[in-house]
Amino acid sequence: MSVRHFLTLSDLSPQELERVIQRAIELKRRHKAGLLDEPLKNKVLAMIFEKSSTRTRVSFEAGMTQLGGSAIFLSPKDTQLGRGEPLQDTARVLSEMVDAVMVRTFSHQDLETFAQHSTIPVINALTDDFHPCQLLADVQTFVECRGSLQGKTVTWIGDGNNMCNSYIRAARQFDFQLRICCPEGYEPSETLVKDFEDRVTLVRNPQEAVKDVQLVVTDVWASMGQEDEQNRRKRDFADYQVSPQLMDLAAKDALFMHCLPAHRGEEISEDMLDDHRSVVFQEAGNRLHAQKALLEFLITGSPLQPM
Repeated sequence: MSVRHFLTLSDLSPQELERVIQRAIELKRRHKAGLLDEPLKNKVLAMIFEKSSTRTRVSFEAGMTQLGGSAIFLSPKDTQLGRGEPLQDTARVLSEMVDAVMVRTFSHQDLETFAQHSTIPVINALTDDFHPCQLLADVQTFVECRGSLQGKTVTWIGDGNNMCNSYIRAARQFDFQLRICCPEGYEPSETLVKDFEDRVTLVRNPQEAVKDVQLVVTDVWASMGQEDEQNRRKRDFADYQVSPQLMDLAAKDALFMHCLPAHRGEEISEDMLDDHRSVVFQEAGNRLHAQKALLEFLITGSPLQPM
């Protein structure tokens, strides 16, 4: 089997994504029951972090341990990457030493360059353009709580950032409709929206955007690297806060998600994370199990037959 990478959701077919989600649910059930699964025994994951992380590092490192393997944390200040070694050289070296690499970085183009020169699986653990691993956890959470996303409507409220871009791709891969609600000037990539125009609708008014939808998702108004824009963004996004009152306009069984960390009092009200429709902490925990299923698939080449 040729090497498979996971740089965006489009790198796996809808059928493969569905099987990853089902395998994640099964791995979670087995872990909670105290059962041992070690398909990655003696396998090693290299983790390259140019951006700080809590959930990504813990979930990948714990996931490899639970699957019988191990993980190595690498940061630019501790490696030759920080001294200018070309990405392609690092990719070729790591391909000789470990079984997969996850990269959390700024430039998606750099990630693609790394993957082009890697003979082992490369996983996008977040770039400025996409965050596909978070979408696996989000979809797993919805499936656990409400069943398939197929035919549903999802509303994204906030910046047209990497999470928004990933939801655009997810809309086609998981067969749902997506409403994107943001202020003028903060839209996602025009090219990406056009490529997925059969799935995406831009709506300016938050109340209209959430009406009767099954899932509402948001993120911080200023992502990593945009801290100098914080004050301006707080003004521009002031009318785009998600609150229980806004959620009341969604479908009766609607869920709320956020990839965390959250800024209470900004993109969400102080009480939104504790609302009964919020599944944010279940969503965070599912990063562990969704990524375990992904790692198993990419490293072992498992066909992920339905359980």
